[in-house]
Amino acid sequence: MAKFEIERKFLVADDSYKSLATGCGEMAQGYLSRRKESTVRVRIVDGRGYLTVKGVTTGATREEYEYEVPLEDARRMLLMCEGKVVEKRRWIVPYAGYMWEVDEFTGRLAGLTLAEVELPSEECRVELPPFVSSEVTGDPAYYNSNL
Repeated sequence: MAKFEIERKFLVADDSYKSLATGCGEMAQGYLSRRKESTVRVRIVDGRGYLTVKGVTTGATREEYEYEVPLEDARRMLLMCEGKVVEKRRWIVPYAGYMWEVDEFTGRLAGLTLAEVELPSEECRVELPPFVSSEVTGDPAYYNSNL
């Protein structure tokens, strides 16, 4: 069943999010397809595999389908990915009624940290946590598929 993902993304100014985090996990992800019309991502999160298909982003909204796949399948699919595999540590940070995901990139992208929050609508106002700085929602330079 289709899900519409509405999210805003921000650069992170400092690591104060770590003291607010309720969880942290490791992930690796790559893209089997990175077309403008859709992306197909394979991801391993804490030993579980996922395949995700995302549609075109309009504003802060896009259609998304996600399925769990066997771990070994996900490992083999990562080897087939276009471009480089992205590795990151994801911190879960509750703030002002929302769950923020803060991605601390490792490997070749070490030093880059992005925060995103999923919202119920594009019109929804959200209080920004003190650890975020510039908004990069809609900036293709910060799409995971382009990193």
